[in-house]
Amino acid sequence: MNSSLQRIERILDDTLSGQRLVAADALQLLESRELAAIGRAADILTRRMHPEPCRTYNIDRNINYTNICTAVCDFCAFYRPPRHAEGYLLDRDLLLSKIEETVAIGGDQILMQGGLHPTLPLEWYEHLLQDIKSRFPQINIHGFSPPEIHHFTKISKQPLREVLQRLALAGLGSLPGGGGEILVDRVRQGMTRGKVLTDDWLEVHRQWHDIGGRSTATMMFGHIETLAERIEHLERLRELQDETGGFTAFICWSFQPDHTAMAEIPPSGPFEYLKTQAVARLYLDNFANIQSSWVTQGREIGQLALLFGANDMGSLMIEENVVSAAGTSHHLTLEQIRSAISELGWIPRRRNVFYELFSDEPAAVLLSPAAPLSQHLNILSTAS
Repeated sequence: MNSSLQRIERILDDTLSGQRLVAADALQLLESRELAAIGRAADILTRRMHPEPCRTYNIDRNINYTNICTAVCDFCAFYRPPRHAEGYLLDRDLLLSKIEETVAIGGDQILMQGGLHPTLPLEWYEHLLQDIKSRFPQINIHGFSPPEIHHFTKISKQPLREVLQRLALAGLGSLPGGGGEILVDRVRQGMTRGKVLTDDWLEVHRQWHDIGGRSTATMMFGHIETLAERIEHLERLRELQDETGGFTAFICWSFQPDHTAMAEIPPSGPFEYLKTQAVARLYLDNFANIQSSWVTQGREIGQLALLFGANDMGSLMIEENVVSAAGTSHHLTLEQIRSAISELGWIPRRRNVFYELFSDEPAAVLLSPAAPLSQHLNILSTAS
């Protein structure tokens, strides 16, 4: 065994024995090429945290109510500046019809996010939430990323806590982790203007958790950040989770450069995605759930992510506009998501945003014990 692998194995053994992974060791993992060893450790930890014979998914729709945005993000192919000919604000009836379609196929949630619109008052968002909940009381509204919430405080000139309380009263059910990118101000300032910085992004979640809300956390990597800054991002999330316990899940994905102002950056491949997710699973020891990102990676790598630290296949995502605007277009049917889980030997189970399982799922058959990681590594060579 070479010295590099010995060092990595020591770090992984210490982590699996219960020692909390520290930043310097996590950086060594990210810098290494020992994908199989890191993935195996992440898989072991995931199976300890989730010994149940199932892996989960959910059914929702991503509704982007506007693409008009006052921020300028070099990595975003979706937004349009104010007064741009391609800018839109969804008609209310159209938005409600999208939710009706979601309910009709069994969806229980909408992920609702948009740009930082310069003129919509806070009352507009309250009325939107009220309209949705009055028509579809069973739907959870997983809505408004921290940059949007922070923007609402500026537009309304109201304190953050009051804005969150008003939105919750109007029907907001949970908060997505959008706009996280990398939680290091050097990175954020280097590729965006007019958007919330790290401390304020975290403060939105902190205050939401403090009033009893739950949220998810994200990371978009593979652009101008260093590997050390990826770890700093994870550290900031772990610290806040230690404090509040309000995050339900973590989702990471690689930057999709096409049609953006950063199109010259080569995209990260499956190797880097799987390694980053596996290290995140080992580092975020206080996060119960890690979600695969098949939307950016495709079915094969999205499935393989279930053996590199993820316990959740993510959403059917009936509609998606932001990633697809950057040229990435992966679509899976409900049966393809379920089969991706069952092919690995787990029972596919539908859950809600709080990771509560639905009891009315069709009976599923456990095909075989989930196969060890080593049997699936050949997928990398065919899908990369």
